[in-house]
Amino acid sequence: MQDSLRFILHPELSYKFYAVGKEEAPLLVIDNFIQGAHSLVNFCTENTSFSKVDNFYPGVRMAAPKMYIHAINSYLAELLNNIFGLPQHKIAGGKALYSMVVTPPDELEISQCLPHIDSFISGDLACVHFLCEKEKGGTSLYRHRKTGYEKITSEIIDHYKQSVVDEGALRLDKKTYMNGSNDYFEQIARIDAQFNRVIIYPSNILHSGNIAEDFNFDPNPASGRLTLNSFIFSKRSLDE
Repeated sequence: MQDSLRFILHPELSYKFYAVGKEEAPLLVIDNFIQGAHSLVNFCTENTSFSKVDNFYPGVRMAAPKMYIHAINSYLAELLNNIFGLPQHKIAGGKALYSMVVTPPDELEISQCLPHIDSFISGDLACVHFLCEKEKGGTSLYRHRKTGYEKITSEIIDHYKQSVVDEGALRLDKKTYMNGSNDYFEQIARIDAQFNRVIIYPSNILHSGNIAEDFNFDPNPASGRLTLNSFIFSKRSLDE
């Protein structure tokens, strides 16, 4: 079936750009991305091979169709260049994974209760393609209150981690998912889930999925919180 998938831009595609937080981090929100996006859900349900692929993501993942990341890079080339300063010749590669949050709060690792980054390398980008509706929860970007950090780079990551420990952010009375501001982190942008919406932001900005207290940890990709999470790697990181 993978060979039969063809990704065509939706005729009603629209997008908005935001400069988020004190650091004015670029955030791109694209609605109506792919025409026939339900084919991506169908591919997932017909080829389900989810597994726990890393120790951080609070759920399961599986590989996306090979052509998907190429579609992201190709169709969005102009926006990636204009908004993120990432021209095609500076893209080192990428990967795309179907993802589903299925871990109940009491089974989380402490670190999974906090906002996180996907990479501390400047230039790398993260994309979330929602293949679910609003009630499944979107994604938010955050600022660490004590340090004021929004983006975490290699120069400050050790200081950030030590600050989180020193202030007691890892000492929780009850494990919960992030879903808005708390004593340690301030929500600086919130994007709701919407079917066939794509959001793109720097991989090193603090972020988290919006998982409500009454969230249904449905493992069925046809009815659960199904997203396609893509990561675009920049060659500039190899030059620094």
